[in-house]
Order: sequence, then structure tokens, then C-alpha cells
Amino acid sequence: MNRLDYLLVAGGGAFGTVARYWLSGVVGRRFGETFPYGTLLVNVSGCLAIGFFAAYTGTEGRALLRPEWRLAFMTGVCGGYTTFSSFSLQTLNLATDGDWLRAGANVMLSVALCLGAVWLGHLCATVISR
Repeated sequence: MNRLDYLLVAGGGAFGTVARYWLSGVVGRRFGETFPYGTLLVNVSGCLAIGFFAAYTGTEGRALLRPEWRLAFMTGVCGGYTTFSSFSLQTLNLATDGDWLRAGANVMLSVALCLGAVWLGHLCATVISR
């Protein structure tokens, strides 16, 4: 990776992060905060965006883009918007390649380990805060 790649990812990430913050806030104000509708919408729309973009701009797609622009959007914008999109695309690629065991393991491990990590981080902060 060269310096331009880092700048494109950073710029895309800044855009994606602001978009996530804005959309989550709009949805939260509209539907309330008792269920994370904003986060759910961001994750689903991010997955839709990365799936569409990866296929549409890939070697079999209609719009071939230079690799650095794919990187800026997929890693930068989608990564800033939601990392769930990367997780979902990687899982889909495993499943599409017929590697159902690894695809399932990725789903199960990601959910279990990430929930466990959130719990552990919360526990550590609670203990330190006392």
C-alpha cells in the first residue's frame, strides 16, 4: 500500500463514520432508543452497499474501478460506516466458495467472541471505575 491508499481509506472512513453517526441518530430520534434500530439499519445497509459495490465493480461486474477506489469505498467508507459489512462479505465469500464450515464458524465465533469481548470490556471498566 502506498500513501495515497492510506489517505483514500482515511477519507472514506471519515465519511462513513459521519454517515453512521447521522443515520443512527435520525433513526434513534424517530423510533426511540429501546431497541438499536439505528445500528441495525446501518449494519444492514452497509452490508447491502458492500455486497453491491463488490459485485458491480469487480472483475465480473459492469463498472471496473481502479483498485484504490474500490479500497477507498469498501475499506474506507464501508469500514467507517460498519465493519459488519466486511464480516458479512467475507462470510459470503467463504460460503460461495463452498467452505460452509468456515463460514458457519466465522458467524458463530464472531457473535460469541464479540459479545464476550463487549461483556469483558464492560466488566473491566466497571471494576476499574469503582
